[in-house]
Amino acid sequence: MEEKKIYTDSGIEVKPLYNGTGELELPGQFPFTRGVQPDMYRGKLWTMRQYAGFSTAEESNKRYHYLLSQGVNGLSVAFDLPTQIGYDSDHALAEGEVGKVGVAVDSIEDIQTLFNGIKLEDVSTSMTINATGFILLSFYVALAKQQGADLKKITGTIQNDILKEYAARGTYIYPPKPSMRIITDIFEWCSHELPKWNTISISGYHIREAGSTAVQEIAFTLANGKAYVKAALEKGLDINVFGKRLSFFFNAHNNLFEEAAKFRAARRMWAHMMKELGATDPKAMMLRFHTQTGGSTLTAQQPLNNISRVTIQTLAAVLGGTQSLHTNGYDEALSLPTEEAARIALRTQQIVAFESGAPDTVDPLAGSYYVEALTDEIEKMAWELIAKIDVMGGSVSAIEQGFIQDEIARSAYEYQRNIENGSKIIVGVNKFEVNEPNTTPVFRIDDSIRAIQTEKLRQLKNNRDPGKVDQCLQEINDRAGSGENLMPAVITAVENKCTLGEIADELRAVYGEYK
Repeated sequence: MEEKKIYTDSGIEVKPLYNGTGELELPGQFPFTRGVQPDMYRGKLWTMRQYAGFSTAEESNKRYHYLLSQGVNGLSVAFDLPTQIGYDSDHALAEGEVGKVGVAVDSIEDIQTLFNGIKLEDVSTSMTINATGFILLSFYVALAKQQGADLKKITGTIQNDILKEYAARGTYIYPPKPSMRIITDIFEWCSHELPKWNTISISGYHIREAGSTAVQEIAFTLANGKAYVKAALEKGLDINVFGKRLSFFFNAHNNLFEEAAKFRAARRMWAHMMKELGATDPKAMMLRFHTQTGGSTLTAQQPLNNISRVTIQTLAAVLGGTQSLHTNGYDEALSLPTEEAARIALRTQQIVAFESGAPDTVDPLAGSYYVEALTDEIEKMAWELIAKIDVMGGSVSAIEQGFIQDEIARSAYEYQRNIENGSKIIVGVNKFEVNEPNTTPVFRIDDSIRAIQTEKLRQLKNNRDPGKVDQCLQEINDRAGSGENLMPAVITAVENKCTLGEIADELRAVYGEYK
């Protein structure tokens, strides 16, 4: 089939690829600096996601249907804090947090409600969940089976990246070694049963949100990726199989050219890293990634300015070759995004996709003296950091010694100091301020949600077989001790109405908690 021709508004034909006079690497070929597909967005646009989840499953389901009606083609689920750290909504430690930063999910019934009216075979779902990622994946698989879906066709991603939780974010439960064991169990089970599912989204996003630089973001993220690959290899898994299901999650900040160069450098570095670790299939060497615009860059002062920031960050992600993108609402420094803010955020992606011309040619910035030099410099500095981590024995050891945390803290301190002394200008914060009352509408979550979830849990427990529940939890305990793969037992447990908190507690009894 003849490829459709693309023209600028002046009638100039846009070529699929520009190489200039020098010998540049080709997109779709090792080491993938210029993109993972030969035709990039000329063949298929990135997946437009909107990260959403709040309150109860019923309320989040309404937002998902709204976003799908507005042109979103991938869902991205945010979970509340108790769900992230393995507590049911009726637990004492969940008080004040239920449904606040994401949706509360306690059981299979909540997942049924969350995706009510949505065929899981028809959407790609990303779930930002780590310590309890194996439980949320089990809920999702159980629902897919109830819908009669072909598990071989189910697509999506669980974040499942526990190392960055120890380094930057804090929603861990178990110590590092058993946590790594759970992750490799997921790799192994999905390689047989859920072959199109991305089993991990190795995340630089939260490392950047904690205050790292762009260089540190990719260095620490790729070092963590290397640790996961080594753990999977030690379990006897095939790098050419599980390597294809690894994905990454990066941040996009406001320095357009540095951010685009960062993505190009990360792809090249990962390709070389995977080759060195034994991958021979080019698809197992490809760094595929989701991008989210930078939450920490958004300001509560003059929040409408954030629309401009998100636009620059969207362009950086697209020019850098992202596979999937979430754009933040302009009001997110104040609250969860309102429906209007979520729509404007999605429209920002659509304007870049259909009006900017950025997707019309592969790697539009290739050959720019500035961008190519930045790509090389970022790569060089990132390799230097990774070499330091390797000397310490890898990411797990570097985290245990506090190296990664200290590096991030130092960068965060420098950045804040530069804002305070005026050498770094943030429009509306330390320059071009206005004295006007903020009238931006905010989105609030009512504390009564905990009572609603508690009542649901009471009914669930009254309508299940206690003997079956005990049997399922004992099987999880036995497998945790024996080293057998946990996933089949957890899926059976959620199908028999065991709750997230009960499953997480069963493993707390075996592994203990990381302090």
